[in-house]
Amino acid sequence: MTITLHDFDGEYSLTLSVGDLVADAAVLATGHEPSGYFWEGLVQFAWPDIAERLDFDSEGGMFCALGSSSDLAQLRAALETVISSPSAVREIVARAETSGFEFDD
Repeated sequence: MTITLHDFDGEYSLTLSVGDLVADAAVLATGHEPSGYFWEGLVQFAWPDIAERLDFDSEGGMFCALGSSSDLAQLRAALETVISSPSAVREIVARAETSGFEFDD
């Protein structure tokens, strides 16, 4: 599991390769596909204040967020606790579905 923060001449991105995460089984158990699109939705639901300041360029096998280094560092800290915690994923998905949020996975 690696979350990588990239700096390309002052433009920052945060990427996460998906498919081999500790939380993948929990994602599948909730009826979702553990893809970059799923994680993008989870970020948009769980941390909307950060997500609204970011752009996303996720794919099936990779989550990708673009933004300021400080916003991405904040997101990285939040994601690190969730991608290694199946119970945190289940809790966020349950809250999202209760609120009517739809994941695009």
